[in-house]
Amino acid sequence: MRRRPWTLALAAAAATAALAAPPAHAAPPAPAPPPAPSARVTEAARGFDPLLPSSDPVGLHEAHRPLKVAYTYEGREHTLDDYLARTGTQGFVVLDRDDVVFERYVAADRGTLFQSWSMAKSFTSAAVGIALGEGLIDSIDDPVTRYVPELKGSGYDGVSLRDLLRMSSGIQWTETYDVPFVHVAASLGYPLTELAKQRKRGWQPGTRFEYTSMNSFVLSWVVAKATGVPYHSYVQRKIWGPAGMASKAYLGNDSNGNSMGYCCYYATDRDFARFGLLYLNGGRANGRQVVPASWVTESTRPSAPFNQGYGLQWWLGEDGDFSANGLGGQLIWVSPRYGVVIVKSTLGTVLAGEETDAAFEAVAAEVARTRPALAG
Repeated sequence: MRRRPWTLALAAAAATAALAAPPAHAAPPAPAPPPAPSARVTEAARGFDPLLPSSDPVGLHEAHRPLKVAYTYEGREHTLDDYLARTGTQGFVVLDRDDVVFERYVAADRGTLFQSWSMAKSFTSAAVGIALGEGLIDSIDDPVTRYVPELKGSGYDGVSLRDLLRMSSGIQWTETYDVPFVHVAASLGYPLTELAKQRKRGWQPGTRFEYTSMNSFVLSWVVAKATGVPYHSYVQRKIWGPAGMASKAYLGNDSNGNSMGYCCYYATDRDFARFGLLYLNGGRANGRQVVPASWVTESTRPSAPFNQGYGLQWWLGEDGDFSANGLGGQLIWVSPRYGVVIVKSTLGTVLAGEETDAAFEAVAAEVARTRPALAG
């Protein structure tokens, strides 16, 4: 499982969190329990759109069992308990298919709404794939201006949807410096559409990988324009409901009707796990094809010769695993090899983050190892 650099400094994250208060019951801003947030999010609140629970939630079965997880990293042996403590993990859910075999929370609980950060990009990819399957998007090789003519004359003019999806748009952008400014501006109510139109061309699209959160916002804008409904409404109708999400969630916007797309789903870890399970099951949930199976396959394999570790808004691992990654260690990790989904939520992993590959592989292997004994 290859990792991307953090997209925001933790200081910038703290600043934006102060500017845009999270929904009620959101994850606390520190590992120690803080006072409950005073701001209550309503259906009409600036900065957030609600995602309502499915009328047919995917059932997750309580099947907790002991997992004796140990792994070696740089010559030292570690346990799962050790990893979770050192990474400051607040929520951790492990699925064996649709069985919850391990679940732990610190300063949080099953109802806590965790901030997704950039895990949102993988939801945006799913929305693009669904719109493509419905014929509302003709081809990901279309230029973005076919769907968003407002971007003509900007750095995005002539860029294909494929190059947006694989983070090769060619616009001038340095994630570490540009995304904090954009995020703060959006949190203060500046339209993301205007910020996208201001981007300039920096290099030839489709020639290299450059992680760019603005690309994901533009993709969410494409979804809204192609489908004729706001991005969050499309996600509600085509993902959140059909995929069987069990709890109410919130999706960040710029207070001008534009979902962020690159960021800011506030949801329970179990619903993040349901999204991972959707992809583990080839895009199916409750007997329905929610995301086209062909899109699941295409978006979770290498998208370009110049980056074998990135699909279409998904990060790729060494053994067929893939993940939605967020700031500081947020993860939805899917292992088709083992039939396992792992969700990890945290304010920010400072220590031991580099051990995540080894830790997750060990967890998945242990889940698989204990499965036959239970079946017998």
